Amino acid sequence: GVADYERVSEIIIKDLKLFCYHGVNPEEKVDGQNFVFDIEAFLDLNLPCKTDNVDDTVSYAKMIKTIRRVAQCQKDDLIERVAQRVIDALFDEYEKVQAIKITVMKPEAPIKADFDYVAVQIERERK
Repeated sequence: GVADYERVSEIIIKDLKLFCYHGVNPEEKVDGQNFVFDIEAFLDLNLPCKTDNVDDTVSYAKMIKTIRRVAQCQKDDLIERVAQRVIDALFDEYEKVQAIKITVMKPEAPIKADFDYVAVQIERERK
């Protein structure tokens, strides 16, 4: 697992801001709001450390395109569902990725309270 630092490394995408239309309330699917994504993709980075070749790793630019496409392609009630759909797409498209930790934050959730954001966090390993 993650404790084996010689074998496991990660690519991190932090505070990716995307405008999406997810929420239980009907107006959230009409008006939309900002969401923030943190992704940790666990994979072996020993080879690209030696070769300096992007083909030996996973491009974070391509990962961002995948996350954006998946997060914005449909309107879900729950951010849990958004997170799982992003995980599924990243596993489908990037075979080198062995585990993913994702946090989906909703800083503008329609809740009468003073908060920075509400969020879900999910970790999955490739089956």
